[in-house]
Amino acid sequence: MKKLTRTIAAVSALAMSVGALSACGGSNVNADKGHVYFLSMKVEQQDQFKELAEKFTKKTGIQVDIATASSDTYEQSLKSELAKSEAPTLFDVGNNDFLNWTNYYADMSGTNIYKDQENPDYALKDGDTVGAVPYVMERYGIIYNKKLLQKYFDSSWASIKSVDSINNFKTLKTVADEIQAHKVEMGVKGAFTSAGFDTSSIKRFGDQLAHISVYYEYRDQGVTQMPDTISDKYVSNFKNIFDLYINDATIPKTQLASATMDDANSEFALGEAVFLQNGSWAIRRFAIKRSPMKIWAYCQSIWV
Repeated sequence: MKKLTRTIAAVSALAMSVGALSACGGSNVNADKGHVYFLSMKVEQQDQFKELAEKFTKKTGIQVDIATASSDTYEQSLKSELAKSEAPTLFDVGNNDFLNWTNYYADMSGTNIYKDQENPDYALKDGDTVGAVPYVMERYGIIYNKKLLQKYFDSSWASIKSVDSINNFKTLKTVADEIQAHKVEMGVKGAFTSAGFDTSSIKRFGDQLAHISVYYEYRDQGVTQMPDTISDKYVSNFKNIFDLYINDATIPKTQLASATMDDANSEFALGEAVFLQNGSWAIRRFAIKRSPMKIWAYCQSIWV
């Protein structure tokens, strides 16, 4: 009964606490057909899930209940919900916590959703059991304001003249350093938004950014099961880019302890910084505020 329908390649944004169940039923519901309970960590997509659930209920007569929990409280919420008699039928899981819930997975290897994947490597397995099949792929990396970055390219003092040239860390650092040195001329407070140390930024840096070094090590070693230890082969890369975040930032290092994720998002939306580490889930937030932007997904050339 307890099935897994989602795994993510990049972890979701920080959001709110557990949401109330949203029941999609009405006159179309046939109680004899049972119901579906979906617990998701994607708070920002609750409206879309509700719309999809309503269409499913209208077509099948099966009631769908939807609940959401933010990514920073999701695992505890899931644990609590799975202990109930009416546990989730479907629930989100990330590749970081996949092995925590193996007792609850139904084998999805025979399902159409698994067979229809363009790349079955994205599915998560526990031995031969296909426990998770992705229904969405997200990306996180460095988001940049196109208008501000073009202003840098057009400046006489800029060493780099096109975004296509920023394909390695050395070049990225050159761009950020020069923007920081000319921030008054650029009309910004810093190259990067504030890399706050409070708990709202844990996902960005302690999870998303830190996992890049782990990914490349696992790739080099051909790892398929989580090892007990990792080496420091790529740790220096992690340090280098985080040093860039805090040295070329909108605020001095002494203020980072109290800076929040909301501060960083606000700085970027107001055009006070050129760069922000975030993910594809944030695009709508900044599009609404009319900040022209694009996102670099972290790749080996930028990282290494």
